[in-house]
Amino acid sequence: MKEVINQRIAEKDFLAAREEVLKGWPTGEDVDLKEAFKYHQAMDEKKRMVPVITQADRQGKTLIQPRAGVALPEEHISLLQFLLEEGEADLLPTTIDSYTRQNQYREAENGIKESREMGRSMLNGFPAVNHGVGICRGVIEAIPAPVQVRHGTPDARLLAEITLAGGFTDFEGGGLSYNLPYAKRVDPADTISHWQYVDRLIGYYQEQGININREPFGPLTGTLVPPSISHSVGILEALLAAEQGVKYLSLGYGQNGNLIQDVAALQTLRDLSKRYLAEAGHADVQVTTVFHQWMGGFPQDEAKAYAVISWGSAAAALGRATKVIVKTPHEAMGIPTREANAAGLKTTKQIVNMLQDQGIEQTKRLDIEKEMISKEVDQILARVLEIGDGDWARGAVRAFEAGILDIPFAPSRYNSGKIMPARDNHGAVRFLNTGKLPFGKEVQAFHEKKLDERAQFEERDVSFQMVIDDIYAIGKGMLIGRPRD
Repeated sequence: MKEVINQRIAEKDFLAAREEVLKGWPTGEDVDLKEAFKYHQAMDEKKRMVPVITQADRQGKTLIQPRAGVALPEEHISLLQFLLEEGEADLLPTTIDSYTRQNQYREAENGIKESREMGRSMLNGFPAVNHGVGICRGVIEAIPAPVQVRHGTPDARLLAEITLAGGFTDFEGGGLSYNLPYAKRVDPADTISHWQYVDRLIGYYQEQGININREPFGPLTGTLVPPSISHSVGILEALLAAEQGVKYLSLGYGQNGNLIQDVAALQTLRDLSKRYLAEAGHADVQVTTVFHQWMGGFPQDEAKAYAVISWGSAAAALGRATKVIVKTPHEAMGIPTREANAAGLKTTKQIVNMLQDQGIEQTKRLDIEKEMISKEVDQILARVLEIGDGDWARGAVRAFEAGILDIPFAPSRYNSGKIMPARDNHGAVRFLNTGKLPFGKEVQAFHEKKLDERAQFEERDVSFQMVIDDIYAIGKGMLIGRPRD
């Protein structure tokens, strides 16, 4: 088993590694760090992610952001401008294409060529590595709002070098969240190491007074992920990033659909991450939160899809997420049109504005959810630290190997795949099977009781059939996969 440790990369080692990384594609030769620092220092404040989300967080506002990306720069700029103006987006993305995510730059280059020949994007995102620093800056200069890099890349070192030098001020992902839910045969020790490089690069910018925001990917597989699982992974990635010098973190959570559980998840995510960072000596790290609207199957009916978007918008606003990632009413039909993307944004904007001055009562049910999420995270992370002999990076690798950390439905061979989630009688996500998670008897009994209540109500046994029914429920117009007569 490869060993990786949670230790800041020495500057000389980092600079030596950069020389090799930048050789990965010819556009790497255009990256000049000193010149990139000057470019960032001269940028307009309204294009920087950190001050925009910091102000929103201070004011208790929820900002809205879509997913979007196409192959050609002129079309990508046009798309982002449309979503900003017509969709009323507060923040914008540059979603990277699948070839780039797998470091297949030659295939991405072919995709650019085919896109020009066909007159439409033949890639499912923006191939930033192929376009290089200059074209990335063209995107940044054309858009009067902060733009984030969103992708899904296990090895994002070259992508980070080019996009950060290109003026992007927010970079998504992590060594766990962009490996196990996405890849089948990639060793977590390798991806943690690669992402330590990314975070050291961002820390290097930070040392020059340039604030870059980092966002671990919260939803993981996006399918019935219990909050304690996504929280544990997000906090681990936050700890690893902070060790490399990252000072601004946005931790994410994917909507599960039960309002009380989703609000509890957002509240605990902020509190727990701040506590763990402080205990690790990183109390100066700023934490904001990101809420992802429902990541599972959507209804094909457009009106019903708007209802799912609206419910996610309400949860984000009531949970006081700093940012919400917005879905579209064409979610069940493939890549949406720009008009559908804008419609989802406007729906979300209307709801978060309406709920801006409202809150949710801190009820006993909400307190119980928060208590259980916190207990589960603490029990998982205590064991991760123990099995890692006091080191979070080593512990994360060993924990996945032992099943102490486990992500439901993840394709990775390094993931145990033993845990199984299902909804309780109120639609909150519980553990049908806790696998080898290090939960105490109280936590185990809590989940068993919740699923037994549902089984009694539905007059059937607790079984895997519940899981299947729940996966398809929202697409069929319900939250809980009830048996139908």
